[in-house]
Amino acid sequence: MRMPSTRFQSGETVMGRWPGSNLYYEVKVLNYDNKSRLYTVIYKDGTELELKESDITSLTMFKQGSTRSRSRSRSRSPARTRRSSRSPARTSRRSSSRTADLQREKLKEVLEVRLTPVAIPHENNSNSKHQKKEENEKKEENDTATKVNEKTEAESENQTRGRYNLRRRKEQGDGKPVEEETKEETLVQAKPPAPVKTTDLEFGGRVGVFFLMLLLPVAVLALLILCGQKDASLQDFPLQIPPLQSLWDWQVFGIVLLWLLFQAVLALLPIGKVIEGMPLKNGKTLKYRINGFYALVLTAVVVGAAVYQEVDLSYIHAHFLQFYTSALVIVTLLSIYLFVCSRWATESNLAPGGNSGYIIYDFFMGRELNPRIKSFDIKFFCEMRPGLIGWVLINFAMLLAEMKHQNLENPSPAMLLVNGFQLLWVVDGIWHEEKLLTMMDIVYDGFGFMLTFGDLAFVPFTFTCQAYYLVNHPNDLSVFWITTLIAMNGVGYYIFRKANSQKFVFRKNPSDPAVSHLKAIPTATGKSLIVSGLWGFVRHPNYLGDIIMGLAWSLPCGFNHVIPYFYLIYLITLLVHRNARDERQCRKKYGSAWEEYCKAVPYRIFPGIY
Repeated sequence: MRMPSTRFQSGETVMGRWPGSNLYYEVKVLNYDNKSRLYTVIYKDGTELELKESDITSLTMFKQGSTRSRSRSRSRSPARTRRSSRSPARTSRRSSSRTADLQREKLKEVLEVRLTPVAIPHENNSNSKHQKKEENEKKEENDTATKVNEKTEAESENQTRGRYNLRRRKEQGDGKPVEEETKEETLVQAKPPAPVKTTDLEFGGRVGVFFLMLLLPVAVLALLILCGQKDASLQDFPLQIPPLQSLWDWQVFGIVLLWLLFQAVLALLPIGKVIEGMPLKNGKTLKYRINGFYALVLTAVVVGAAVYQEVDLSYIHAHFLQFYTSALVIVTLLSIYLFVCSRWATESNLAPGGNSGYIIYDFFMGRELNPRIKSFDIKFFCEMRPGLIGWVLINFAMLLAEMKHQNLENPSPAMLLVNGFQLLWVVDGIWHEEKLLTMMDIVYDGFGFMLTFGDLAFVPFTFTCQAYYLVNHPNDLSVFWITTLIAMNGVGYYIFRKANSQKFVFRKNPSDPAVSHLKAIPTATGKSLIVSGLWGFVRHPNYLGDIIMGLAWSLPCGFNHVIPYFYLIYLITLLVHRNARDERQCRKKYGSAWEEYCKAVPYRIFPGIY
């Protein structure tokens, strides 16, 4: 079954007829519902309504119709106008006079249903009526409203009254309009849509996210304990709980707070360009300052100055568990703050996946899509700054700790490869910071415990597990292995970057010369699905590139233990989960076009396997 073709596409600016009137206003098409066959449009004042296709016209046809209407008005001669105006006192041609009166009454009814009240005073002489008629005609021409017959207007009123609760205005004896007792006389009041509840629960629903919140922090802590042991082994379970002083230190907690404050100050610096994000539910867009690369460079300068002043950065390695628990406390406090503040969030800023009504589930997934303190976007900041830049800093601290513990004059090749590969990934991500605004974390996911823990605790303390492991478990690499690992990481990076760049450019402008050669399947939403190039190889080539790089990061640690491969195992699990979520959402969104796409690109991540 093929999707019905739509005349107007999402994002297109058209002219929409206001319900119950013949007045057209400029609107933007948001989406089209195949079942109801209605377009959801948004007016300039933020009002969202559903209109039939017959109530929408393109800007080109609208301008052409307006031009023809003005031309007909100019061609009407004064003599003809004078002949057409008759006094109500005349007794000849009563039928014509009565018809003209009915038309004028009809015109009054059409003009009264407006966004703002319009008074139509009653006149007794023929000249006044003639002037009033000419004024009304000009108003109709400017608004591109046309006269309709009585049957059509009655049907329109019945349909609109049931749906939008339109009311007509009454007139007093002197002809002046008066308002009814209610407050909705001449204004069309469209009720704001109720917040959409999240029904498709992820991660096993309420029970699943409850155990995730308990187990994830414990699992990361266990991983760090194992990595820090000289004889690291999975057979060491159950682990002995470290003494309290090795898990908490107020000085370390203060350092973590200062790190977050330092990165926040860098994010607020008035350097870098300001761009707009993706449109929200109400059609508005938020502005973001892109200066992450400047923050990375300034951080490197400060760290370099600290090393020059002989600040011992291996302190991070010695107090690594305390840094993690400090970050965990901050994550918990920040998540509570975000959840409480989300109670005052507008409907347009609620995340589609975090508004289930269940406290635990919404706390974990995040209710608010873009929590902000004035212009400071908390989610955007946490996604890129303290975690990713902190990841690089921790790796560098582990490099210095390895030299100190192993009595090395230079870092080992394995440590250099891990630092170099991961530094490339972080620099690339921050350099392309604006592309984050089109990704699911920003567009779809709310900012709750899941993303907060991931950004501030999971990423900087588990993605560094290879470097942390190598401090106490050195591994010699031959030239062959060094060359192989560099080539492997290069291939993975090329696939990852090429795929993400193609997707980003194609979303912004499919006609761009860089992506215009790509084949795509059009959908009813106005978007297209790429089925050639890397995106014709597998459905998620960016995931494939990420996994290849993850393998190149883990192999320098050798094969003695599985612990350094935790990141790779986690990455595959995460991407398979994301793929399943993407499949569900895309099948709902694109319908039969998605089925056609799946036939054209059968493999999801691994070609020939999955």
